Amino acid sequence: MSEPTTSEGIFEADALDVEEGQETAAATEQAADAEISYDEQFYPARPKALRPIARRRQYLATRPSFEFDGRNAAYVEWLRNQAMLGDANTLARQLSGQASMWQNSYAHPNPRAAVERAPVWFTAYPLSFITQPGQSFLSALGDEGMWEAFRNIGIRAIHTGPVKLAGGISGWMQTPSVDGHFDRISMGIDPVFGDEDEFRRMCEVAAEHGGTIIDDIVPGHTGKGADFRLAEMNFRDYPGIYHMVDIPEEDWHLLPDVPEGKDSVNLSPDAEQALQKAGYIIGRLQRVIFYEPGVKETNWSATRAIVDTTGKTRRWVYLHYFKAGQPSINWLDPTFAGMRLVVGDALHSLVDLGTGALRLDANGFLGVEKSAEEEPGWSEGHPLSEAANQLIGSMIRKVGGFSFQELNLTIDDIKATSESGPDLSYDFITRPAYHFALVTGDTEFLRLTLRLSKEIGVDQASLVHALQNHDELTYELMHFAAGHRDDVFELGGQEMTGAQIAEHVQQTMRERLTGENAPYNSVFTMNGIACTTVSFIMATLGIQDPDALTPEQEVQVLDAHILLSMYNALQPGVFALSGWDLTGISVLDRGTVGELIAQGDTRWINRGAHDIMGTSPDATASSSGMPRARSLYGPLPEQLDNENSFARRLQRILAVREEHGIATGTLLDVPDVSHRGLLVLVNGLAGGAVEITVLNFSGQDISGSVRSTHLPPGASVRDLFSGETVGQVDDLHSFFIDLPAYQGTALLLEVEEADDDGSPATEA
Repeated sequence: MSEPTTSEGIFEADALDVEEGQETAAATEQAADAEISYDEQFYPARPKALRPIARRRQYLATRPSFEFDGRNAAYVEWLRNQAMLGDANTLARQLSGQASMWQNSYAHPNPRAAVERAPVWFTAYPLSFITQPGQSFLSALGDEGMWEAFRNIGIRAIHTGPVKLAGGISGWMQTPSVDGHFDRISMGIDPVFGDEDEFRRMCEVAAEHGGTIIDDIVPGHTGKGADFRLAEMNFRDYPGIYHMVDIPEEDWHLLPDVPEGKDSVNLSPDAEQALQKAGYIIGRLQRVIFYEPGVKETNWSATRAIVDTTGKTRRWVYLHYFKAGQPSINWLDPTFAGMRLVVGDALHSLVDLGTGALRLDANGFLGVEKSAEEEPGWSEGHPLSEAANQLIGSMIRKVGGFSFQELNLTIDDIKATSESGPDLSYDFITRPAYHFALVTGDTEFLRLTLRLSKEIGVDQASLVHALQNHDELTYELMHFAAGHRDDVFELGGQEMTGAQIAEHVQQTMRERLTGENAPYNSVFTMNGIACTTVSFIMATLGIQDPDALTPEQEVQVLDAHILLSMYNALQPGVFALSGWDLTGISVLDRGTVGELIAQGDTRWINRGAHDIMGTSPDATASSSGMPRARSLYGPLPEQLDNENSFARRLQRILAVREEHGIATGTLLDVPDVSHRGLLVLVNGLAGGAVEITVLNFSGQDISGSVRSTHLPPGASVRDLFSGETVGQVDDLHSFFIDLPAYQGTALLLEVEEADDDGSPATEA
């Protein structure tokens, strides 16, 4: 057993971080290759080499069987040399004083610049991506053939999903991720997905094809990695990374015992209340995300007793908005350690790995404070979240990138963060509403959300309109269920409060998309429905057995999928879709992912493995072990040989979108419609042109009128897909249109104006 020693004695070397960083920078300058590198070609002001990995490799600790706490100098040194905060410090010192930090505007978000740079995204999910035998995920994403197919279809960016090391550390061993690699513990790439050289090569191939790579950072939490273990040991400023409270030993009776084999235990509501009354914590928060009847996983947990670097035994209580393995980052600690860690992670991805953009995960929960007595702590819509998002977004823009947030809060909050934070926001505003429109064949709720968004001032071009992602079909409807729960709206000819609307939509979705009507889908806690786009459409069409699909039903599924693609693509903003969409994936049988869903996380049924390029037709699972799911559409090479495939039909939609600049347009109007299944979006394009997206969300053929004050009488109406003139705007600012079930189109107004000599001239 090693002798207890003071931190000053063991870790004097840590005080030499500045010198180490300077030596690292000097070494990388000497090692710089004389040839023009990819970085120098595309980013001439970037430092020649930024390698925090060199720091991670400089110390290889032996692994003696000592205590895994502050008494073991070798163990703490091993942790220190792989901690994210240490890498962040190294990167910061290398960037300070560099001209590259002053070459870009950064104060204000620039959504249209981001959309122009990357208008259509493929959202990958590493755990579910089937590669060639022996090929890594990152190598597959850098495949020239796949990028050729993407460019052919119109896809211009890949969002990789989280690929850095995640999970936790227990002793010398790494523990697996508890949330699909969103519980990050290192800036290093997880070997399961590839290595840093493959990541950089992927960025190069993307650039060669006019594309962009989008990475992830997680400003809200980490995993229980080296940083958290050092925080438990009260080492230097590491506790400042987290919302951690040191509980004196005389009050340990307020803490529950930690079960054998566990490193922490979640606090019951009663224990949270007791600690709140004792003045230690703020108590419960506004939302308890993982809370099944009788089993609470989120908010506050207590650590086991652990000896710190001074020999003192401590127990902490720490906050986690999500699972216990995701300790929340403290953005207003005096050390600003959490801020340094997150910004360092962002800079590593942008200036070292070579990405062009970052997704900010869980960035709406960055501020928390005490509320009135007996009330939940203030944790949503907090001004600190806005301030932190401005700092993160500004830093990303400062080095030439752009960012987007996946923020499921009210429309007001999304508007507030869009003014100074990330450049783009995920479209949680209309995503549940367009699903509801297809389920009911009625677009009224969708029109309501679009109009509210426009009235509040959210620019549609600042939103990422997506089909399926790795999460559930979210129907929390925070604008109605929380921020405006008591406001009165009109829906279905009735006056309803926001809370009543939210419950009506949620109950309808649960009944139509799960249970007896669709036993293959599943409810996910209080958030939504675990399903793929295909299994959602099947449920909407009343298909109870996916294995008994008829050819006619397959055509219906494809038509509805294209309709949803049109909705997301034929409006201003980014259009995003996943591999599950491109190949038409259905949900997995629950039995194949039984262990993963045992604790209630049913989202694993919608994350089935898929083979985008058809390189491994015999594979039954991805290299990560995710079971292969059924594909309705097949791999891209086969689809591109079939003019009626999903990929070819999508290609035509994206070509119209690109040719006419719809992505960077402006939503002018969401008019009333003559049939409840119709949706009409009137978009202003560059040069004053007007484009009209018309969609039929019902299972009936529709003949109806399109009317808006933005339609000038006498204008010709041209179908952008067929090129034919299909009507003329009358004196009531309207025209008629016929649309089959689950079909849509894009129309352009063409106005004839007289030339100077009096002869007619056509303007589009």
